[in-house]
Amino acid sequence: MKASKTNGDYMNFVILLLGMLIGSFLNVCIYRIPKKQSIAYPSSHCPKCDESLKPVDLLPVISYFLNRRRCRYCGDNISPQYVIVELLNGLIYILLYLKFGLSLIFLKYIILASLLIVISFIDYKLKIIPNELIVFGLIVGLAFNIFNFSDYFFTGIIGMLIGGGIFLLIALLAPMGGGDIKLMGILGLFLGGQLILLTTLLSFITGALISVILIVLKIKSRKDEIPFAPFISLAAIITLIYGEHIISWYLALI
Repeated sequence: MKASKTNGDYMNFVILLLGMLIGSFLNVCIYRIPKKQSIAYPSSHCPKCDESLKPVDLLPVISYFLNRRRCRYCGDNISPQYVIVELLNGLIYILLYLKFGLSLIFLKYIILASLLIVISFIDYKLKIIPNELIVFGLIVGLAFNIFNFSDYFFTGIIGMLIGGGIFLLIALLAPMGGGDIKLMGILGLFLGGQLILLTTLLSFITGALISVILIVLKIKSRKDEIPFAPFISLAAIITLIYGEHIISWYLALI
């Protein structure tokens, strides 16, 4: 039993570390993709002084606090976004690992989760969802569905039509960005018809609740435009981890 627990703790640590390391790369994507810059070249550098960062500056979370939240070279403040993204990505990876174990579906969903983090932070900051990210999601989603053709392909296509179709209909009645419609289509491809319906419902519930909280706390006003992609992403993550339980609970009620 002790050996099994030790192995479990070791794997949890490895998955958490992997998630935070990839989270560090996601910060690069969040910064560069909207600027149409390469995410591979040049290497990571301070956006203020342009100094190339050394390995000691790139340790997830640790470097942020060791350097007292400042660039070691110019002293410019480092946004807390960097550590938030790293920790968030690591935490989601752990939750998905605990649910799916080391499996193909785990790989599929951690890619989706990381994509949603990048989309959410870009949309929150700039109110855009770059088409490059939508195309990436489409390619990855189709690749996984084709690989598991008999189990997922048609379910994914149906989910894509439902997810994108519902938001397209909503857009005809109320203002909604085209990026949100495309994002829901991609999510439907990954989640299938049943789970994309739950994601749709949860996105409006979480959107309403969080928007009210932001307004009450005077972080946002009623006139402010609040990007919807973060709510869609939060709903999708909740659905991935707890969707089956929520659906079972609802069916038991009726």
